[in-house]
Amino acid sequence: MPETYSAHESRVYYVEEALYGQTPANPAMLSIPAEDVEPALSPGNIKLRGVGFIDLQAIKRGLRAPSLKITYPLPSDAPINFLQYAKAELNKSLSIQVLYYKGVFAEATDVISLLYTGCKFQKATVECSVEDVVKADVTLLAQDVAVGSGKISGATYADYAGAVPFYESYVKKDAVVLERVTDWKWTIENNLRQVPVIRSSAGHVLKYLPHRHRDLTGELTFEFESKEEFEDVIGDVEFTLEFGLGGNCKAVFSGCKWENVATPTRVEELVSLKAAFVAKTVAIT
Repeated sequence: MPETYSAHESRVYYVEEALYGQTPANPAMLSIPAEDVEPALSPGNIKLRGVGFIDLQAIKRGLRAPSLKITYPLPSDAPINFLQYAKAELNKSLSIQVLYYKGVFAEATDVISLLYTGCKFQKATVECSVEDVVKADVTLLAQDVAVGSGKISGATYADYAGAVPFYESYVKKDAVVLERVTDWKWTIENNLRQVPVIRSSAGHVLKYLPHRHRDLTGELTFEFESKEEFEDVIGDVEFTLEFGLGGNCKAVFSGCKWENVATPTRVEELVSLKAAFVAKTVAIT
């Protein structure tokens, strides 16, 4: 039995599925350069009680609920290759494999494989701060998970590298670059619905994972140099926000309005302005 696995002995890879919940044959797996990864699995236990007993009478498995949480810097090699699947319009699913291993990855031993199938983005938050890189924090729900002891047969594994520092990002409001911003973040929340059906075969596994209404929100932090954002709120101004994600990649939020504008003022601190926004639509290209 191997020693306990360390974070440097783990990797995360994904591939797009052609059929929901099915990993393609001989897949070309692409890396997610994760800083943090949290694979989870809940059996959704049904706990039965009854009169005359102080303890549970039975524990039956319910709806299996696999999920993944991943935090990663956007790789400059391909900033949006993984992130683009957060768009409900694509309606694509992924197979995501979390691997724990010993030795050199090309000749890995003592492999523990967690292969999540039928994955879709529940939530994605992308953020950037001065003196940091652009990062994403995502939560995915899956249809099922398979536990194994090796890589996928016939698969190839490719790694992305690099990162997008804050000075290679930008924020535009209606095509005008904002040069007062110190921090920005935005969130796409897809509000997926886990849909099981009554069936004798794999009835404990969901059948569908559809997108529902989508929430698009975010927040900018400014150096307080202007009253513009307060005037926007008073004037009920609608605008577009564009965020640079590295290279030619960008996220454009349209139909935006400020949700809240505040200037927290504290002793011995510079005054900043925090402006939360809500948007109608988003495009990631």
